[in-house]
Amino acid sequence: METPKTVSMCTPEKAQGTHVFDVFGYSLHRGVGVGRCINSGIFSVGGHDWAIRFYPDGFNGSSKDYISVFLELMSKGALVRASCDIRLVNQTTGLSSSVYQIAPRVFCPSDSSRLAPQDGDFKRRSELEASAYLRDDHLRIECMVTVMKEPRVSEPKSFPRIKVPPSDITAHLGKLLETEKGADVTFSVGGETFAAHKVILATRSPVFSAELYGPMKENGTQVITIKDMQPAVFKALLHFIYTDSLPAVDDIEGDDRSEMIRHLLVAADRYAMDRLKLVCQSTLCEGLDMQTVVTTLALADQHHCNMLKDACIEFISSSAIEDIMATQGFVDLKRNCPSVLVDALVKMSIIRKT
Repeated sequence: METPKTVSMCTPEKAQGTHVFDVFGYSLHRGVGVGRCINSGIFSVGGHDWAIRFYPDGFNGSSKDYISVFLELMSKGALVRASCDIRLVNQTTGLSSSVYQIAPRVFCPSDSSRLAPQDGDFKRRSELEASAYLRDDHLRIECMVTVMKEPRVSEPKSFPRIKVPPSDITAHLGKLLETEKGADVTFSVGGETFAAHKVILATRSPVFSAELYGPMKENGTQVITIKDMQPAVFKALLHFIYTDSLPAVDDIEGDDRSEMIRHLLVAADRYAMDRLKLVCQSTLCEGLDMQTVVTTLALADQHHCNMLKDACIEFISSSAIEDIMATQGFVDLKRNCPSVLVDALVKMSIIRKT
């Protein structure tokens, strides 16, 4: 049984809170000196204590022309991952505007990382004092803190897998060929007739496509005669067209089976069915022997099967040439196709030198 698919989920958890720090008598705090601050009351967000630090005259010398505002982690002994948005409230509209946003980061209470942001240039003092953020000597600072907590991980849930069977389209097409349902063309081959479907033949073979639908089509012809082909070979050709596989030939043995494959290769070449042609080449290559290799070589040359031709030459090169020369196939090749024999001998010479 196939293992089921399991799924778990990680959901971020966070706690959020906002603290408002009102600074009244702003002008009275001016002049306390650089680096001197006023702290807000301590407030809690996410189970941790925080405070706002306000430096009227700036945090250090580089920020002396600014007011400086920081969020500080007050809890001891805890590393906290948090973000914050420090805002100023418009005293006229009551709306707040973000001045400084800090992305999620780790606050450590024992070093400078307990403060955020890392610089003191919060708001230029001259801009602040000329703005609506300061009215009636009153400044309102708003700080929204978001604490990132441990993510919540759900328990694994299992989902059953639905097993999809292999494609059975070829089985259905094979059944269509067998039952002849909807057949619209008949072939006469060696005294036997075969019914088929034009659209399937045309889809699988460009030659059939031209014969059945192109300028070559035989108008009004109900029965098409196929010459120079055995009925068994045409039947095997149709089987491959519909099922993309060779028919079972378990009842055909030895030379008869090889002969059938040779005839099928010729048919594949005739109807421009490249995949069937390769299947036949592969089958013949696996069955090469002393008696058939020369005949197969001639066939490969005649039908431009270069890979099969090279396999035959390699087989001959690695065998006892005298035994092969004694076969009838060699005699026939020497008489009928001497150029093929010469080509093979040249390639054999090259193979033996390498």
